[in-house]
Amino acid sequence: MSHKVIFDTDPGVDDAMALYFALAHSEIDIVGITTTFGNVTVPQATANALYLTRIAGYEIPVAEGGALPLMKAPGKPPGFIHGDDGLGNLPSRVAVSGKPEAASAAEFIVNMARQFPGEITIVAVGPFINLGLALKLEPQLPKLIKQVILMAGTVVEPGNVSPVAEANVWNDPHSADLVFTAGWNLTMVGLDVTHRVVMPSSYFAQLAQHHQQHLAMTTLQHAVNFYCDFHLKARPELGHACYGHDILAFVYLVAPELFQTQDGRVRVQLDGMGNGQTMMDRLGGTLTYAQPGWELSRPETRVCLQVDTAQCLALIEGTLEVNWLRAPLVL
Repeated sequence: MSHKVIFDTDPGVDDAMALYFALAHSEIDIVGITTTFGNVTVPQATANALYLTRIAGYEIPVAEGGALPLMKAPGKPPGFIHGDDGLGNLPSRVAVSGKPEAASAAEFIVNMARQFPGEITIVAVGPFINLGLALKLEPQLPKLIKQVILMAGTVVEPGNVSPVAEANVWNDPHSADLVFTAGWNLTMVGLDVTHRVVMPSSYFAQLAQHHQQHLAMTTLQHAVNFYCDFHLKARPELGHACYGHDILAFVYLVAPELFQTQDGRVRVQLDGMGNGQTMMDRLGGTLTYAQPGWELSRPETRVCLQVDTAQCLALIEGTLEVNWLRAPLVL
């Protein structure tokens, strides 16, 4: 089975990990990449998407997306986590071919959905401005898309930008709430499971060696080392390691049986101290709430709450170690 995927991303170290997993996996066909703000600015995200694909030897369309949240005041990219360039402050870059599509990210999503109705999966791992804008361009989009998988939110696990909020949702809560209530086949892969999957920097050193120091792998190794430096300060109990985060959205795509899920209505807190919190009705509609916004007519989200960590890591490692890399596409 092959999954046609549009990857909506703000690369980003864990985004790069996810992209390379997707390129390596035989059942995933990345038909386009749409870029968003978050870990870096949108122009930097676009440059990174073009760079990461081209140095791995893949020529994939990249469409540049929305640069600002739908309504919230924009923040500053977290250069101390991913590096100012999103890839751990690479000391140099080779010149690569390629430029962004003429269509915007939202236009690209809508055009592809109309061209391949019922075939496209969107895997979105950054703030969701592109999905929000695409919904405004084409209100029937949820009926044209096969499924949407979000790396977003948290139900039980503490947040990573506030005690209750996960970064992708917090960066653009209005777009996120629009996405959660749009009515597509939607799965949320959030911190409840991504915080269960920890990957040591030593693995990525071994991976680079396994692939004979291919430029894509040495680039990823450098980025991961920077990312792990941050985690070592923030979460020293992890050692020199990092959370998988975005890669788990693709793991769910190809191996949903590794996750325990629950369906429920998900809404987003739009302001105040709880800004960006993903709130889930876990009672399955058995209680009629006085608070509006939780009506039974509203669509549900499939939320990942547990993951088989050992099997997840085995799948990630087995996928990244296959012979998938090609010669870089350089000028």
